[in-house]
Amino acid sequence: MTDILNAFVALSNFVLIPAIAYGSQLALGALGVTLIYGILRFSNFAHGDTMAFGTMVTILVTWGLQAAGVSFGVLPTAVLALPIGIAVTAGMLLGTDRVVYRFYRAQRAKPVILVIVSMGVMFIMNGLVRFVIGPNDQRFADGERFIISARDFRAWSGLNEGLAFRTSQGITIVTAIVVVALLFWFLNKTRTGKSMRAFSDNEDLALLSGINPERVVMYTWVIVAALATVAGVLYGLDKSFKPFTYFQLLLPIFASAVVGGLGNPLGAIGGGFVIAFSEVAVTYAFKKVLGYLMPEGFEPNTLVQLLSTDYKLAVSFALLVIVLLFKPTGLFKGKAI
Repeated sequence: MTDILNAFVALSNFVLIPAIAYGSQLALGALGVTLIYGILRFSNFAHGDTMAFGTMVTILVTWGLQAAGVSFGVLPTAVLALPIGIAVTAGMLLGTDRVVYRFYRAQRAKPVILVIVSMGVMFIMNGLVRFVIGPNDQRFADGERFIISARDFRAWSGLNEGLAFRTSQGITIVTAIVVVALLFWFLNKTRTGKSMRAFSDNEDLALLSGINPERVVMYTWVIVAALATVAGVLYGLDKSFKPFTYFQLLLPIFASAVVGGLGNPLGAIGGGFVIAFSEVAVTYAFKKVLGYLMPEGFEPNTLVQLLSTDYKLAVSFALLVIVLLFKPTGLFKGKAI
């Protein structure tokens, strides 16, 4: 029984908890992608760098608060700076929409044109973030590092394995639950949310019903700014902030949205966790876990690792290709690409 508990704790440390936290971050990012696709009808390739921009602003405000001696106790100071990061990112997205995307909407440009335009925006934002904060890793987490530390857990349980549950992981999971609940309440219960859903279902009928399209667009960008900034800050707190990393995150985020069902918010959440658990499980070395579970003398000599962590993004790409080939509408029946 002790060996089973040790195996479960080891699995929780390196697979279950990290995958749940990572899945929450991907789900929030994928929700932003799926809202833009469902309402504005194009795939926004600048979403990863939008996350980087919002995180950068939050980091700069966090540093300012820390320099002024302001803290949030056991929680990271970034939580206090997050609303400012969301507000600045929303202003940036609304400005970008007014300067760039509105013209192409007025021309009723094909979605592929908007995709190419978003790629241009992506490179500009990526360069801006690197210019302002630099290309290197930036760590901005403070407060208590662990909710449960491995040493305390071992002393309490008497097990060989210690469970470590970081504060950033706990904040990520709780924040994701709250944000998703608020988003679904907004989309299903408020008049503005219902108008956004109507606009997504049938744009022409929504216009005939008196729905203001520019208002829908404005609210969409504001919500996307909030989702992108929250997802980016949570990822930065859990790992570290590096602008190029957020560019790379675009693949698992899009894979999450497509696997779950592009344009379907519920699918974005489900797809985020499918991608996260697949990436973590496939690249984890199960030698320690199997060492506890297998009879003495039969413990594996190899790492029992399907893929190296260097190929983590390949898992997202493989799942994306498989879904596009065999089920283009995704697991939750979104819109086909």
